[in-house]
Amino acid sequence: MAYNKLLIFGLGRMGRGISRRLKDRGYKLAGYDTSAEVRGEMKESLLVIQNPSEIPKLFEKERKTVWVMVPHQAVDDALTSLEPYLSEGDVVIDGGNSHYRDSQRRYKRLKGMGVYFLDVGVSGGIYGEEEGYCLMIGGDREAFELCEKIFMDLSYRGEGYAYLGKSGAGHFAKMVHNGIEYAFMEAIGEGFELLKESEFDYDLKKVAKIYNMGSVIRSWLLELTERAFEDFGGLEKVEPYVMDTGEGRWTLLEAMKRSVPAPSIAEALFMRFRSRQKESFRDKLLAALRYEFGRHEVKRKDE
Repeated sequence: MAYNKLLIFGLGRMGRGISRRLKDRGYKLAGYDTSAEVRGEMKESLLVIQNPSEIPKLFEKERKTVWVMVPHQAVDDALTSLEPYLSEGDVVIDGGNSHYRDSQRRYKRLKGMGVYFLDVGVSGGIYGEEEGYCLMIGGDREAFELCEKIFMDLSYRGEGYAYLGKSGAGHFAKMVHNGIEYAFMEAIGEGFELLKESEFDYDLKKVAKIYNMGSVIRSWLLELTERAFEDFGGLEKVEPYVMDTGEGRWTLLEAMKRSVPAPSIAEALFMRFRSRQKESFRDKLLAALRYEFGRHEVKRKDE
């Protein structure tokens, strides 16, 4: 039987967006966050509990559904705080960017308690609240079917969700999705740098817009490229420092385990590492080597 009551555990940007989207669709929601400050911020717009011990009162004799939306490093702690209040037949959903092997381990852990665990890769970012999310779901099909209405109501056009298979399948698919995203973003960055350095005085925002008008490379990332030039102008005040949250690394490790060539994703990840180097020892050595074999000029820092 489908039901429409659930607890959102983790009220960061994504947790809040999911909460608001489901609330707008008539769900009975409660929220919890380990941060007292966040709980205070959300209490006007959501029923916020102050401690997981309040969970049984929320659901009374109903099946409990808990959507965990925390960083992957915090999922085990979240489960530890939830476990005393879970019962056989309850469903826990991990919607964060967890490693799929961790999800499989957590699945077994809760399975031993008779509790379902679904790993759900969530894409759509902050715009998912309005547009709908893309949801990649792994775990027991029975648990998926119990929660399918939730996924449908959260998803893009009510169609942006799919049950992909056994435990780990959802987070593995999201991991690869993020690896592909790295490569897409790197290609966009390289192409627009070439446009900027050309002899033509391009309006890069206009180029991004026209690239998205029926071309073979049209995409949401190009829409965001146009928006980035709108928000940040010529990017003069943006630091060239690009973080990664781990999924690209995991994707490459899996590619190496399976001997699957993934050079574009690898290069995109390494370029992120490159962006963080204020002083590249490698490049200093390259400059020195060019001097040694060809007496090419070495640019020296002012003493």
